[in-house]
Amino acid sequence: MESTEALIPPLAVLDAKLNLPRGLRVLVHADPTFMAMNALKRQFELILGVEIQSRALSIDRLRKAIVANGSQRVSDYDVLACDLPWFGEMAGSGLLLPLDELVAEGGIDIGDFVPDAVASARWNAVQYGLPVMSTAEMLVYRTDLLTEAGVAPPRTLAELLVAARILHRPDRGVYGIAWNGGRGTALGHTFMTIMAAHGCPIVELPKTADGYDGEAGAMMPLRPAFLSAEARDTAEFLRALMPLSPPEILSMAWYDRARAFASGRSAMAYSHTLLAHLYERDQESPAFGRTGHLPHPRGPNGRHIAPLGGYALAIPANIAPERIPAAWQALSLLTSAGAAKLYILNGSLASPRFSVNRDPDVAAISPVIGVVDQMARQRVLRMWPRPPIRGISQVIQIAGEEIHDMLLGLKSPATALTDAQRRAESIVTPAAF
Repeated sequence: MESTEALIPPLAVLDAKLNLPRGLRVLVHADPTFMAMNALKRQFELILGVEIQSRALSIDRLRKAIVANGSQRVSDYDVLACDLPWFGEMAGSGLLLPLDELVAEGGIDIGDFVPDAVASARWNAVQYGLPVMSTAEMLVYRTDLLTEAGVAPPRTLAELLVAARILHRPDRGVYGIAWNGGRGTALGHTFMTIMAAHGCPIVELPKTADGYDGEAGAMMPLRPAFLSAEARDTAEFLRALMPLSPPEILSMAWYDRARAFASGRSAMAYSHTLLAHLYERDQESPAFGRTGHLPHPRGPNGRHIAPLGGYALAIPANIAPERIPAAWQALSLLTSAGAAKLYILNGSLASPRFSVNRDPDVAAISPVIGVVDQMARQRVLRMWPRPPIRGISQVIQIAGEEIHDMLLGLKSPATALTDAQRRAESIVTPAAF
């Protein structure tokens, strides 16, 4: 892992165009990195020598499309963008092509990638994807508002509640904190990451010296942990956040919370660097130049972590065999340091490569790039809060449904967590393996 700064050169046109009749077919997520990739479509077409056909979907639709594509005799796509926690499900179900031999033959510098991002795209010690975008979920806060109120940046969940109460001024149109409260996947992610800040993953992973083994799901069945003390503390914490949040909190998702912070409606927010451009690059935002970044404040038994998010590019297992060499060439180029730099120069703030984060052109764009790079090097940026295990998407959905019912007052915390445990056990217990 190289730490010195060096300019990454522009991508060069391939010596020979890709052998892909009907062009390169790509299935991606509709987020800033892939939107930047789409904006650069003509440039990549010139580099690769073929037309690019790209389909961009929302997170839940993307997962369904990958599964549906895997049921076909021959894949409709050459390259897939896969959310990091999905690799247990997708690789474990035989939907993705193993890449180890291709990585070795291609001389890919795996050490330049954020380690936990590489680990997330691995299943049973086999690499199935290469990171194309890594994002950190952090607490962002308005430095000016905290200073004005005499509040220190919160480093514990107790301090966060105090700060949110002080900063919550609905009479001024400013709410304490924004977060994912929308039913299902959005709230499920909030519950999972806040539970990690309390010191426990959403499933019972083996402990390690610096956290938990997020890759253990490939080797052993795992039990959900909704009946743990940390799960109960997380449920109570979210209930305490409710009155300190925007009134539409129970319909908020990733973009909504970042937009609330960027527009000045929220003094703090849990937000992914994926959407940091809304306040880091928009000079009209009240938060521009006035944003502080912290790992998740921790619970009494937790540690400071920034849950890792992001995507890796993979090749479908049912791709026509004759298309594999060219698909691999495309995947390698689209995940290269040169490509990652292009994404950032065109709107993204989420690189999975250390060399790109240290490029002077990139580092000058936003301070958040250096913050995330440091977190990754210090092993604060972790994947175990969102482990790539079979059934993780369903477990997240279950958490987001049961806790949503709790926050609506339809269920007590104890009932919601018991119901979540019962439902999740049918997904990730030994019978599912």
